[in-house]
Amino acid sequence: MTDTQDMTQGSAAGRRTVPVAGAQPYDVVIGRHLLGSLPALLGRSTRRVLVVHPAALSASADAVREDLLAQGYETFVAEVPDAEEAKTAQVAAFLWGVLGQADFTRTDAVVALGGGATTDLGGFVAATWLRGIRVVQVPTTLLAMVDAAVGGKTGINTAEGKNLVGAFHPPAGVLCDLAALESLPKHDFVAGLAEVVKCGFIADPHILRLVEDNTALLTDPVAAASSSVLHELVERAVAVKARVVGEDLKEAGLREILNYGHTFGHAVEHVERYQWRHGAAVSVGMVFAAELARVAGRLSDDVVERHRTILTSLGLPTSYRGDRWDRIMTAMRRDKKTRGDLLRFVVLEDVGRPVRLEGPDPTLLAAAYAEVSEGAAPPSRAVSL
Repeated sequence: MTDTQDMTQGSAAGRRTVPVAGAQPYDVVIGRHLLGSLPALLGRSTRRVLVVHPAALSASADAVREDLLAQGYETFVAEVPDAEEAKTAQVAAFLWGVLGQADFTRTDAVVALGGGATTDLGGFVAATWLRGIRVVQVPTTLLAMVDAAVGGKTGINTAEGKNLVGAFHPPAGVLCDLAALESLPKHDFVAGLAEVVKCGFIADPHILRLVEDNTALLTDPVAAASSSVLHELVERAVAVKARVVGEDLKEAGLREILNYGHTFGHAVEHVERYQWRHGAAVSVGMVFAAELARVAGRLSDDVVERHRTILTSLGLPTSYRGDRWDRIMTAMRRDKKTRGDLLRFVVLEDVGRPVRLEGPDPTLLAAAYAEVSEGAAPPSRAVSL
């Protein structure tokens, strides 16, 4: 796929809608100041709504609550921890308790307001309450807009790994309000760009060209948030994911391409006890996957170097400490993409040509790790772009 722009549908005031097909179709709305669209996504049968949010978004959650109360909904708010600390069985149980005490039925709904951890958690709680109630995702970070909130994957972490407990539960809709990105810390904003770049490498090369031509803009969240460039990047990244999950909700085949960089990236997150941002870990994971493809004879040197050039220009990491190989391997073997003892990776044969690499020789894995290890000599094969 080289152009996903035709998958979006225009609407008023600069809003764009990306439809996600499947057994339970829904829309991803991209624009600014979208919370007025929330009641339409909740549906007429919904009476009670739980707004799940991290502490930093308390004011926004209260504003949503007041708006929904004015629309006639019985509305509750529940504050959860920030980032990955929210994605635990204990926090999920707390939210189940709130739903139970408020007598939520199968026609009621959850609104998940926050970053990827909040949308993962809120979606999982909605998926498991009464075997599934409606959830509307309102992502407030770039990472959540282009990745976590779209696609219906929900989950929590365990001590053994990330997202090992979860469910596929498509939302009733997703509201990507770009105005929320203006206050996002730079490191969080840039980390979200890693998932945008991933979509470029696996499916839409125009994303890569837009990033390469607008690096200075994209490293300034305030300027980027109101730009047409970011609007187009978010549309294109969402459209890539929408096409894939519309054809393969439960990761039977095609959807695996969205895991590019994630097998190694999730391992880094686990080994570092989630002190690394997801996007930063995926950035290194993409370089690892590119190096793995190169040493396996599948990917050219210039595409490998293009990974490093783009990611480095955005301020994203492309290397990892060299003394954690055993721990990384253990974490990768626990990854949910592993089948039995067979490690599975998404790699590229070229930009826009992802394939699956199953059970690579351990020497290839070690060689790829050596190339992303901190202190490794710059590859002499690299070419300048």
